[in-house]
Amino acid sequence: MTDKASRAHSAPDAGFTDSTIPARAGAGLKPEHVDAILQDDYRIGFLEVHAENYMGDGGATHRTLTAIRQSFPLSVHGVGLSIGSENGIDNEHIARLKGVVDRYQPGLVSEHLAWSTHDTSYFNDLFPVPYDQPTLDRVVAHIDQVQNALGRKILLENPSTYVQFEKSTMGETDFIAEIARRSGCGLLLDINNVFVSATNQKYRPLTYLSEFPLEKVEEIHLAGHAHDVDDEGEPLLIDAHDRPVDDEVWKLYDIVIGQIGPVPTLIEWDNNVPDWPVLRHEAKLADEILERRAANYMLGSHHAANG
Repeated sequence: MTDKASRAHSAPDAGFTDSTIPARAGAGLKPEHVDAILQDDYRIGFLEVHAENYMGDGGATHRTLTAIRQSFPLSVHGVGLSIGSENGIDNEHIARLKGVVDRYQPGLVSEHLAWSTHDTSYFNDLFPVPYDQPTLDRVVAHIDQVQNALGRKILLENPSTYVQFEKSTMGETDFIAEIARRSGCGLLLDINNVFVSATNQKYRPLTYLSEFPLEKVEEIHLAGHAHDVDDEGEPLLIDAHDRPVDDEVWKLYDIVIGQIGPVPTLIEWDNNVPDWPVLRHEAKLADEILERRAANYMLGSHHAANG
């Protein structure tokens, strides 16, 4: 990452609240919840939006997000950069992302370790990448390209997976750790993704977490998953984002926060979206864990989210 990317981003517009994301629970912003959020006595810690929903020049969506941004810290989560693409990433998409970031000055910007484009086609999905040296070099180069264009660090999210690539020569945690080391990016730890992948591929989620570079984690995602079975009748979990956070994911979250201390934590709920009080309840559950663990965690006060 160049010096430009490592410098602090510019201060937010005068009408905006502080850009710093607090170590509290947040929620994904849905248009149907805006009025309830603005009128709620409970002030959620932050709100997160998908960058691609705000890449137009104006209109009602921007008026709404401006009103939200004047009252709440904002995180921007990308779903379309295709960081793992073999054909490079779209400079026009990066420019549109930069427009959103410059316009709203979010506290955090994140993307997925995945690919979603091939030649001129865009797929409405996030596909996994093999964990090998050519892919590692490509992902690091793409992250550098994005960070240099934005003039700031981004966070990279671990994927939910269902199978492993035969051509992989590295484990996922080693692969992600090396990306962070070489690019200087931070990490977004999706704990539901960990649980989904571990169940589907039959390994212990705590083993994965013990090997994950937790000191690089600057945001956590929590979400619900759907239960299914594969062709052989074995349990199969789907990263559905359409229900409350599972009890087992809450337990893993409590363990992680007990290790690294409080970090911004997002409740993701993108399908079958309920009324605002349901998301608020999930956020309060996360806040309770964050508050309980604040005075007693393993890594002490030196942590990436506070550095």
